[in-house]
Amino acid sequence: MLYYHTGINFHFNKNSKNFVVEEIPLYPFAHTGQWLMLKVRKKGLSTPEMLKILSSATGVKLKDIGYAGLKDKEGLTLQWISVPREYREKFRTFSHPQIKIVEEDLHRNKLKIGHLKGNRFFVRLKKVLPSDAKKLNLLLKEVKKFGIPNFFGEQRFGKFGDNWKEGKEIVEGRKKVRDRRLRKFLINAYQSKLFNDWLLERIKLSNLFELSPRELEKLGYSPDLIKFVKSQSHPFKLLPGEVMVHYPFGKFFLLEGEEEPERFAKQEITFTGALPGRKVKRSEKEAWEIEKNYFPDLPTDGDRRAGWIFPEILEKEYLKDYAQYNLSFFLPKGSYATTLLKLLKEGVTGFEEKNSLSKNSPSNQLPFAKKSSSKKEE
Repeated sequence: MLYYHTGINFHFNKNSKNFVVEEIPLYPFAHTGQWLMLKVRKKGLSTPEMLKILSSATGVKLKDIGYAGLKDKEGLTLQWISVPREYREKFRTFSHPQIKIVEEDLHRNKLKIGHLKGNRFFVRLKKVLPSDAKKLNLLLKEVKKFGIPNFFGEQRFGKFGDNWKEGKEIVEGRKKVRDRRLRKFLINAYQSKLFNDWLLERIKLSNLFELSPRELEKLGYSPDLIKFVKSQSHPFKLLPGEVMVHYPFGKFFLLEGEEEPERFAKQEITFTGALPGRKVKRSEKEAWEIEKNYFPDLPTDGDRRAGWIFPEILEKEYLKDYAQYNLSFFLPKGSYATTLLKLLKEGVTGFEEKNSLSKNSPSNQLPFAKKSSSKKEE
């Protein structure tokens, strides 16, 4: 069973010495244009806090500052912003103990949300024994070969990990929030929770498919489905009707034949899960039989998100004398370094919760398995 391993012991403290994030732009800059592109290094500040400081110090309006994504407050982060070119001298003389302009360029367009390829991470794990370093090395080989589930990270659900509950209450009419931005944020957290629970159920189902064909037939699964999943080389089993996407980004399309699982194993495409809401392409067939349990009617637009990603492990080094393990890796935009670290430390079980939103999880009901209509006479 992939990523169902005994825990690996290490200590991780998210600070500027142990956690570094560098944003990778989606495209090369033109070196000319009316927009000044600035690579900014910050520590101990959220992106909104940083932008307010820059605006106050230089006079540029907040609405005129472009950025591709939000970066963590903890740790050392580097990200690009865009400002009108006429503020170049103001930024060249800017000075702040927590913010430094480390690079500049020019471009024809303002930077917008989502205009990044992904992020390069450096993490330093401490109190790592030689035996745990060996486990990390082996597990990271699996990560490189098979990829990892694209769970939303813990920070998505607030300090206490339960802001999604407020979003659920809003959707069900049991809670009213006047602030539109807060209301949207909480509903989005509920969408993320639905996605995480759906993905966990799909992983459990893939593990169930490790049973022999005969055992699966006894459980009620059709011979055609058994043949389809058993033909797949990847440990995560795709289902008929999956909504696929070219990796890491591209157009959505339905899984139609036996080629898609092989392309998934080659890390060319990946499957997606729903962030339920309006205007969302739905899966079909067996894939929908599971997804529908995590697809309530929500008063917001939805989307689809990659269910599986393929991290690039750039560097890893174990410093035995210091009991430290240094790891550098790249993740596509929207994916969480904390998800990879939690997966390494706890495995998939670290994402399991008692308050699952599913009413039809594999633990109490086999998904889309045909039930026998005959009953034994007593």
